[in-house]
Amino acid sequence: MARRISMATRTELIEAIIERYRSSCRADKHRILDEFVAVTGYHRKHAIRVLRHRGSEPPPARQHAVQYGPDVREALVALWEASDRLCSKRLKPLIPILLPALERHGRLELNSALRDKLLMVSAATMDRLLSEVRVVARGGQRRRAGMSSAVRRSVPVRTFGDWNDPLPGYVEVDFVAHSGTSSSGSFAQTMVLTDIATGWTECVPVRTRESGLVIAAIKQARSQFPFPLLGVDFDNDSAFMNELVVCWCRSQGLEVTRSRAYRKNDQAWVEQKNGAIVRRLVGYGRFVGAEATTALARLYEVVRLHGNLFQPSFKLREKTRIGARVIKRYHPPVPPVARVLAHSGVAEADKDRLQAMLESADPVILFAGIRAAQEELGRRVDRRGLNARSEEPVAVDLQRFTLSLKTAWQVGEKRPTHRRPYRRTKPYPKRQSMLEPFEPQIRAWLEADPAVSAASVLERLMSADPSRFTKKSLRTVQMAVKAWRIETAGQIILDGDWMERATLSSHAAAGEDNGHLSAQRFGNIPG
Repeated sequence: MARRISMATRTELIEAIIERYRSSCRADKHRILDEFVAVTGYHRKHAIRVLRHRGSEPPPARQHAVQYGPDVREALVALWEASDRLCSKRLKPLIPILLPALERHGRLELNSALRDKLLMVSAATMDRLLSEVRVVARGGQRRRAGMSSAVRRSVPVRTFGDWNDPLPGYVEVDFVAHSGTSSSGSFAQTMVLTDIATGWTECVPVRTRESGLVIAAIKQARSQFPFPLLGVDFDNDSAFMNELVVCWCRSQGLEVTRSRAYRKNDQAWVEQKNGAIVRRLVGYGRFVGAEATTALARLYEVVRLHGNLFQPSFKLREKTRIGARVIKRYHPPVPPVARVLAHSGVAEADKDRLQAMLESADPVILFAGIRAAQEELGRRVDRRGLNARSEEPVAVDLQRFTLSLKTAWQVGEKRPTHRRPYRRTKPYPKRQSMLEPFEPQIRAWLEADPAVSAASVLERLMSADPSRFTKKSLRTVQMAVKAWRIETAGQIILDGDWMERATLSSHAAAGEDNGHLSAQRFGNIPG
């Protein structure tokens, strides 16, 4: 086969043989066409068209009559402004309503021909006629694309089902905000990186959402992973989808992908770790400043070893859908370090280094470090950002902590970052109740006669101090009497022999004061 020639040479060849081709007979045309196709590489049908129509006059340009002139554009601008600058698809059905109203009130005067054109114009034609007007109305700028949209479009999308069992080193990245109950202002964040193949997770605190700090956090996490990073999968957060972060990742040889917008399941691995690790250990408190970020770093320094070496996790093996029912089957739960050591895609040198780390790690020391770091973070949550002061890390008595592991369950929740008691920053003085000076007397009346009503108590109080108590005080007396009766009943119930005393009092002879008093306090108790 003849060697292909350049475009300039093809043009010269066409000019040389086109006249000979046209004037030749059918057999000669066939031979010339074979040689031309062999030299130029054209398809045979395309070569016939080239040699047949070369040099013919181009078709005349089509002349379109202008249907909507400047007068239509001027009237349309008036309608557009009167509608508060609606889009064309909404302005089109409004014109038959708006135009008669403007004419009826003398706001717009049109002839019949122009009026018919305004009623006939399509939404697409409105967009063409109003395009320059809208640019000027926006201040001379066309509609901007969204923030980082060009960078976002350059990053390919990777969904939940596109991983196809990758090698260790492909991680999903996400932010967890430590903003408390308000997202205003600046606050610390945790960058979470989870490996898809092994589940190995690294957490890095970031003081603020800034591109330079994001790159520094990725560098730190990259040095902590037991294997080289190969790719990062971000969400559509502007902290990730910007030119600085994306270009740096690509310059480091990392494959950059992103999830679909508003589809959290595309990052299911890291989203699960956000709750199972960060929220479980840190909670939902607000952390601000360099000191809080340092405290978070101390926590994650021990969490990374305790979680990756001694915390088994499940890994999805297959998912089957039968109609509306989804059946999931999982591999046996193992720590991430076991998956790394068993994976053939991890270098032997990395495995040896990881095996040495596993043999030297003490789970009790790591767990004690987690509780100490949580205690420091918990004190910061208590203060709620007020009266901030630097504090030394909490010292842990390791022997005492080890012994407490057997009995820690008896005191309930032990994470200092969870269930923090609410404390008023400004103590308010307790308002004195109007019944406080008479409380001993009222309790004596109730003990002497447990069936006395609140109205009778109020009558006695009105007799004792008419200037303080009136009939309007009935509700206050009722609530106080009810509270005191509940308190008295609770004290009797907490006493261990209340049932025995109640039973004896129902059968005892008259004159046994202790049993009689118990029966009076409790009312009708079945014997």
